Amino acid sequence: MSDTQTMEPDASPRRIRTIAIIVAIALFMQNLDSTVVTTALPAMAKSFHVDPLYMSVSVTSYLIALSVFIPASGWVADRFGARQVFRISIVVFTLGSIFCGIAPNLLVLVAARVLQGIGGAMMLPVGRLLLLRSVSRSQMVSAMTWLTMPALLGPVLGPPLGGLIVSVASWRWVFGINVPIGVAGAIAVSLFIPDVREEGRGGHLDIFGLIYSGLAMALLMAGMETLGRGLVPLSWTLMAFAGGTGACLAYWFHARRADNPVLDLSLFKVETFRVSVTAGSLFRVAVGALPFLLPLMLQLGFGKSPFQSGLITFAAAAGAIAMKVAAVPSLDRFGFRAVLIWNGVVTAVAMALTAAFSPAWPPVLMSAVLFAAGFFRSLQFTAFNTIAYGDIARPRMSAATTLYTTVQQLSLTMGVVLGAASLEISSRLSGHASPALSDYRAAFVAVSLIALLGSPLCARLSRTAGEALTHHPPAG
Repeated sequence: MSDTQTMEPDASPRRIRTIAIIVAIALFMQNLDSTVVTTALPAMAKSFHVDPLYMSVSVTSYLIALSVFIPASGWVADRFGARQVFRISIVVFTLGSIFCGIAPNLLVLVAARVLQGIGGAMMLPVGRLLLLRSVSRSQMVSAMTWLTMPALLGPVLGPPLGGLIVSVASWRWVFGINVPIGVAGAIAVSLFIPDVREEGRGGHLDIFGLIYSGLAMALLMAGMETLGRGLVPLSWTLMAFAGGTGACLAYWFHARRADNPVLDLSLFKVETFRVSVTAGSLFRVAVGALPFLLPLMLQLGFGKSPFQSGLITFAAAAGAIAMKVAAVPSLDRFGFRAVLIWNGVVTAVAMALTAAFSPAWPPVLMSAVLFAAGFFRSLQFTAFNTIAYGDIARPRMSAATTLYTTVQQLSLTMGVVLGAASLEISSRLSGHASPALSDYRAAFVAVSLIALLGSPLCARLSRTAGEALTHHPPAG
């Protein structure tokens, strides 16, 4: 019997749903917060009497804190227990939300956002680890469909919800909505999630590795957040990229000698993990651009109101929800390799169809396209997120979730940069002072091509890849 097949838990369907829903709600709170805040930035700037451009530091500080502390999450979970760390991360995130809501000035807000980022850094990878440790491999697909939804729903629901809150109440309630969710989540973890402990990484925390990886993530994220936005001189942005690249190389040399590296790069020797990370990163870069591009095109290009735009884009979230019932049968019937290849192609085509949108299209037709795109996109995420752990030995699960989440966070941020860069390049080549409809179309085609690049990488998987994760393995 192989390492990947030993000591498999066998949770009941009811327990799987309970654990998955609790983890998914906590992650939805985090994903929603990440997007809902951006809508409230102008109101915050007015309240603090500062230039709206400076308010971006409240977003950047959160993302940098998130990126710096994610690499430590696996070791912390192994050291103190995944349930305990997950519960504390929810409490820390909720406390950060409270401090954000009562912040008297920008400095306090930034400090509170850093506290939120620390909680969020532990919440995503440890929540995923907690779920993976509670189910057998054949139950992973069903469980992981729940974790796909927060990442897809948050960017869709965040902007319209933030606009509604700011319109009818104060921007401080943008953070206040996290409090009841956080309190209920912490209680639910204590009552319904078992304290599943497994052998993980031993030894001391890799301090030097954490410093190198933290510097790399912080500098690369800072470079991406400031690129082309005029917030800092271009030379500073380039220095951030150069420093981040140097820190990456320093970490790589360090990890080759470390006994217990904070990010275990040897996991890339596992084919299913390697393909999921590389092909999945291309897919996430493309998907990360959509919440940036689509509302801009609908509002600035088509003249839709934020509410009208939100109603149309919500169709993608509805498609993601509908996918839940189809994920397990699809992967059981066709296998991971075929789904990742061909569903990836279909998803890229669905993304490209948004380039054909025009003001003459009826909203119901645009919604139908986005519904289909959300459906196939969610299936692709579920397949990537599950196959990554198909051949990982259980003692290495914490290391795998840490590395996977670190790359995932970087990829999604790169998506916003790609979307903005595609729009900017097309505008300049076309001689437009501001993006025109043709520029949005060019940007959608560009991100769709990026998504399409993942399918050839998925073709490298064996035909039996992930068969332990399905109930009916595909034939040879």
